Amino acid sequence: MLWRKMLALGGAAAAMVPSLAHAGTCEDTFEKRGSAVSGLRYVAMTSVADLPIEVAINQMRGIAARRGYDIIATEAAAGALLIEQPMTGKARAFPIEVTATQTGGVGTVRMEAKLRAGVVAPAEGAKTEMCAALAELKGGKAGRAAALSGAKAVTTQAAPASISAQSLSQQIAKDIERNPLAVKARYVNKRYTLSGTVERVAMDGKDTRVWFEILEPHELVLKLPNAPKFHMEVGCALGAGQSVFAMQLKPKRSVKLTGTYDGHDDSRKVVWLKDCAPVK
Repeated sequence: MLWRKMLALGGAAAAMVPSLAHAGTCEDTFEKRGSAVSGLRYVAMTSVADLPIEVAINQMRGIAARRGYDIIATEAAAGALLIEQPMTGKARAFPIEVTATQTGGVGTVRMEAKLRAGVVAPAEGAKTEMCAALAELKGGKAGRAAALSGAKAVTTQAAPASISAQSLSQQIAKDIERNPLAVKARYVNKRYTLSGTVERVAMDGKDTRVWFEILEPHELVLKLPNAPKFHMEVGCALGAGQSVFAMQLKPKRSVKLTGTYDGHDDSRKVVWLKDCAPVK
């Protein structure tokens, strides 16, 4: 995923900027703001000839999807795009705001990565990765063609994210506390390999659902200062061909299941996964 590659690339040279972009613009405008305590901000921008606002944003959507970002919200006509570095393990997602403007036929696209407090990433690596993404922008006919496909682009998850059911419960609860509007877009169609302990196995309509044992905040041995004030129940609906496996499950058994996010309910404090299968 993009920021894991960024860390690995550290001081590597940025990709070549297309001829339609003003040479050196992105690297020259890169800024590091804030601190690890308050939250780091990385800003980079580039300018490309004959790049209308809507074309720029739709191109950036396609670029972001190819590079593994989650697409949270797109308002192409307004020159606005919100993407996120996906959650990996215990690391939360963080937002990257993309804005586009146009003056005298020249389009300017700005990216601002907003890292959470306590998260650190090398400035040189951030510059390399952000400028590499911006370097893919094209103007003119090529840009318009790229925008047509980019407007419908979706991110393909390379592999399920491995995480404990407890951690997933806490992360979704914290995301709901921060802003429930973005939660569905952040998790939709995401696949997870969940590890944990069986709390119960029950029929839910036609589904056989495995419920994980989730500790409430006051029951946790390690209590982080920014921990959510509530927990989400986590239920995993088994996929086809899992009846023999289901019949052998019992409370307190350790399991590892891979499934796909299928929704959550803020008021009931529950999150569901579907098509779950045991990891062998």
